[in-house]
Amino acid sequence: MTQEAEYDVVVVGGGPSGATAAHDLACEGYKVMLLDKAGRIKPCGGAIPPRLLKDFDIPHNLLVAHAHSARIIAPSNKKVTMPVGDGFVGMVDRDEFDEWLRNRANEAGAHRVTGRCEKVEDKQFGLAIVSFRSGRGADLQTVTTKAVIGADGARSKVAQQCLKNAERVPCVYAYHEVVKVPEKVDADYEEDRCDVYYQGHLSPDFYAWVFPHGKHMSIGLGSANKGFPLRETTRMMREQTGFSHWETVRKEGAPIPLKPLKRWDNGKNVVVAGDAAGVVAPSSGEGIYYAMTAGRMSATAVSQFLQTGDAKALKLARKSFMKAHGKVFWILGIMQYFWYKNDKRRERFVKMCDDPDVQRLTWEAYMNKELVKRDPMAHVKIFFKDLGHLFGLKAVER
Repeated sequence: MTQEAEYDVVVVGGGPSGATAAHDLACEGYKVMLLDKAGRIKPCGGAIPPRLLKDFDIPHNLLVAHAHSARIIAPSNKKVTMPVGDGFVGMVDRDEFDEWLRNRANEAGAHRVTGRCEKVEDKQFGLAIVSFRSGRGADLQTVTTKAVIGADGARSKVAQQCLKNAERVPCVYAYHEVVKVPEKVDADYEEDRCDVYYQGHLSPDFYAWVFPHGKHMSIGLGSANKGFPLRETTRMMREQTGFSHWETVRKEGAPIPLKPLKRWDNGKNVVVAGDAAGVVAPSSGEGIYYAMTAGRMSATAVSQFLQTGDAKALKLARKSFMKAHGKVFWILGIMQYFWYKNDKRRERFVKMCDDPDVQRLTWEAYMNKELVKRDPMAHVKIFFKDLGHLFGLKAVER
């Protein structure tokens, strides 16, 4: 790299993944530009595990609610409550949470720029050119950089321009409505409980949810079926749950990827992270923790690339992520494939979740973000119970 670049790194996208990457790189002393389009809030239940607060030094005052249980509802309307135990599931509002992360990156030295990325292309001497517009109809601006991190969402322009077949990543289309919780609650709602609906009429291949957000709550659903009426079904769900007359604050929708891309870098100077890399957990749809983890790993890979000039270092982002979380994603993908097929299987899945061993290991894995290695016999028992419930074998039922 013999020509001077304006930036060491341009991070495209200021969600949890991009803001984390920009913060980490700025803290290392790199000249970073954080390019983010204004006014976009991703539809998200907002659940985060306690490990995220610790790993990324997030203050507890950003939590708008603490969920101490999850209640799952079967097609028959059978309800199973899964207490978290000694821990909790933190809930954040993405508009406040994401902005706090962007501000932190800025305070660390990253240069925040509001704009929409139009193009990423190669320049001489190994540099890249990032073209963007600050608003609709605004003039096209360009900057040169040594490296680019694409964290610009599920339909990432960076990924589609720089990575082969990136546009083919499978997605669930999510939609939710943020609703104001009235002072006098007149429906089946608790401020410290997450409700998850496994009912085919609400989602034929995923699930619907009601998540507490302090003074507000998120009610929504997802489906990979492009023709599924998300808005109309959410309206029906609000009528079903008794929330139809509660005040709607805002409505949001977006695709959410459920499979990591096979390659995250272009072998030159670009790497992707977060939704752009496809790191949303199958089955659960959890994405914030994994997005921030991928952002950090991409920042580490870019830092090594900038220090050595060896583009092979960019491969470390995906390699590190899959080593840490690939097995969990694989298992969750199998779960979604089998249990979300139809209402008969959903019914059995909810019944299986009434088992104490399933509940304990589920929460331990969620809190720690890794498969629980101790108590191997519990895993063996769950494996056979899983098969039993799948095939309807009475012998394994409690």
